[in-house]
Amino acid sequence: MKNLNLIICLFVTTIISAQDIYIQCGTIYDTNSGNLIKDKTIVVFKNKIKSIENGFIFGTDADRIINLKDKIVLPGLIDMHVHIEGEYNAKSYIKEFTANEADIALESTVYAKRTLMAGFTTVRDLGGTGVNIALRNAINGGLVDGPRIFTAGKALATTGGHADPTNGRRNDLMGDPGPKEGVVNSVPDAKKAVRQRYKNGADVIKITATGGVLSVAKSGQNPQFTLEEIKAITETAKNYGFTVAAHAHGDEGMKIAVMGGVNTIEHGTLMSEETMDLMIKSQCYLIPTISAGKQVAEKALIPGFFPEIVAKKALEIGPKHIATMAKAYKKGVPMGFGTDAGVFPHGKNAIEFGYLLEAGIPAKESLKQATIINARLLGMQEKLGEIKQGYIADIIAVEENPDQNVKTLENVIFVMKDGVVYKQ
Repeated sequence: MKNLNLIICLFVTTIISAQDIYIQCGTIYDTNSGNLIKDKTIVVFKNKIKSIENGFIFGTDADRIINLKDKIVLPGLIDMHVHIEGEYNAKSYIKEFTANEADIALESTVYAKRTLMAGFTTVRDLGGTGVNIALRNAINGGLVDGPRIFTAGKALATTGGHADPTNGRRNDLMGDPGPKEGVVNSVPDAKKAVRQRYKNGADVIKITATGGVLSVAKSGQNPQFTLEEIKAITETAKNYGFTVAAHAHGDEGMKIAVMGGVNTIEHGTLMSEETMDLMIKSQCYLIPTISAGKQVAEKALIPGFFPEIVAKKALEIGPKHIATMAKAYKKGVPMGFGTDAGVFPHGKNAIEFGYLLEAGIPAKESLKQATIINARLLGMQEKLGEIKQGYIADIIAVEENPDQNVKTLENVIFVMKDGVVYKQ
């Protein structure tokens, strides 16, 4: 009898685990061509797309059917620039002194779920306290609902530069952070800082090649690394299997970063045509993040929202962003898609599509950036970014054709990640 019960349990387990999911799609949006593909059924087994069949297929009684016959179906979106640990608000600067690591960790789980529910099934996190690494692991282990995360852990800065964690503090709290804390001031520091990120478990390296808007420091655009330091970072990163993303607003620091071999420029606000040409030649990708520029400029008009030193930079830099992105696109600078979510509320990532359209970048192009191109930048081009046989089953749905109404992407009504339905 005991053996019989064991056989029955094994039989039932086999049936459940063998279940296919049949997603009946009225329209699939092809992110490669922008074409609409009608009346298909996506067959999902475990976390992969098993096949794509013509017409509406039902499978067996044991299989699950999902009806998306009147929806537009797309691959999960990819955001190449988020800060998943937090969200900026009027209390953010005080919070650095009041929040414990556990507080940051618990809040980050909320932001992760919001991001996933917005249809962004993969993100690249470009800097936090290190909680982002633990969050990635918790999501991968099925403990927390959230997007697939590729994280930089702690971003690399120079002393006093954007991402120096002690900027704006009084003398007795300032200290002298070094490579372990992500602060670099020499070629040996640069190498050690990259190796420390490897030891910590990061997936990518992020440097702050110029000043930034939200750090409590005077300049938002001055160059902050030497060419030799950046070369040491990119060469060491390559040895450890990392790509390098460079935050940059000012043109001089941006140019140095591209010459130093970084893979992506984040923001690119004050980019010159000379730097644009250099990026085209180097095949260095620009990640626009127009949403962040728009949001910080708006918030800077609210008295007391930012410290005065930050508000001044926000009003100088934020409004210039969209015009530069329009020029870069027309010139042919290679682009990915990123938002800087965390500077503004997580889950609102898709507002970037509307801003890109405002900059003259059609939805067809920005959707390709947010899927196929970003997958390539992550080294996941044979697993993510398309609805294709053998690819990971990251699938979303919206109500309308985004080519005709890009705002439909702000209201994702179905989310599957890794073959698991999170929103229907």
